[in-house]
This record gives sequence, structure tokens and C-alpha cells, in this order.
Amino acid sequence: MISWDYIDFLYKTFIAFFVIIDPFAIIPVFISYTLNDSRSSRNKTAFKATLIAGIVLLIFALTGDKFLEFLGITHGSFRIAGGILLMFAGIDMVIAKNSGIRSTTEQENEEAVQKSDVSVFPLAIPLIAGPGALTTLVISMGEVEGMIFHQISIILIVLFVLFLTYLCLMSSNLIFKVLGVTGTNVLTRIFGIIISAIAIEYIIKGLRESFPALGGC
Repeated sequence: MISWDYIDFLYKTFIAFFVIIDPFAIIPVFISYTLNDSRSSRNKTAFKATLIAGIVLLIFALTGDKFLEFLGITHGSFRIAGGILLMFAGIDMVIAKNSGIRSTTEQENEEAVQKSDVSVFPLAIPLIAGPGALTTLVISMGEVEGMIFHQISIILIVLFVLFLTYLCLMSSNLIFKVLGVTGTNVLTRIFGIIISAIAIEYIIKGLRESFPALGGC
């Protein structure tokens, strides 16, 4: 029988990855890069971008913890670093500032415009499988280390969020007409606040793990 704790775990994991990947924020970028493409070409780009992002995220899910162990980086240290990174990403979303943490810089935009295929860069990386998503995935997998069923659940949730992202890109014109620039910005700012809260939790857990004396604080 499925416990409420497990349902809560699934819910929180889904919310975390959905707000961090933020499919709605990718829509305007996707439209701008595929404006002159045919419908079939845009659908192909959307599929390729989400597929590549899925492969990258899956690799990190399966090898991220071992990679940290190889480098001698503790989970606590990575949680602190990941929390700080997510905090900057959340701040960027709230104040609509483009720092390149969860979006592309002006130089990267110029490079992308010159490319005929934007599915790998900048769509798959860094817009979908960006530093925030990769960091959250490694941390999430590390928190349930040894709990195979929970780890599989995380991977399935990430794949489901990617599927939702693909559907959003496929319906980008319709969604953008409904939300508009204002609606997209409002959602992004709300997601930014949630991400900032998640970041604080990562930092607190990281500090407690790195400095056990703080556990009672």
C-alpha cells in the first residue's frame, strides 16, 4: 500500500523539477528560434531538444553521485553549492534578470541565431537540462541513496516533466496566445520564489550535513 509519505515525496519532487525546468519560460525562446520553420520542422526540433535533455539528465541521474565520490565532494558540500546556484536562478526569475544561469546570454543568443539546428543548444542545454535541473537531480538522487524504488520514481517524474515540456513546445503558439508575455512572466516569477525556497532548504540541509553541530539549530 502506498503511504502518504511516498505520495508527499512524489508531489514535492514533481513540483521541484517542474518549476526548475519551467516549460512556460522556454516557450517564447522556442518560438523566436523556430519562427520561420515549418510545423513539422518545429515539432522535430521540440522532440529532439527534449530527447537530448532527457539523455543528459538520465546520465546525471545514474552517474552524478559516483562522479561526486570520484572528485571527493561530499553531499553536504554539493547541496550547499547547488542551493546557492538555485538561489541565483530563483532571483533571476523573480527580477527577470538574464545572468546565463538558467537562460542564455546575449553572446549565446547571437551564436544560436547563426545555427540551423537549435535543438541541442540552446534548447536542450541550458534551457531544459540546465545547471539548476542537473544540480537538483543529483541532490535528489543522493537524498534517497539506496532506496531504489524512490530513485526510479525520481527518474520517471523527470521524464514526465520532460514529456510535459515537449507538449508545451508542441503547443507553444496556442499557450503563448493564452498567457502572453505578462502571463509567462507572472508564472516565471512565482516559480522563481518556489525555487528560492527549495534553494534555502538545500543550503540548510547541506550545512547540517557538513557541520553536524548545527543539527539542533
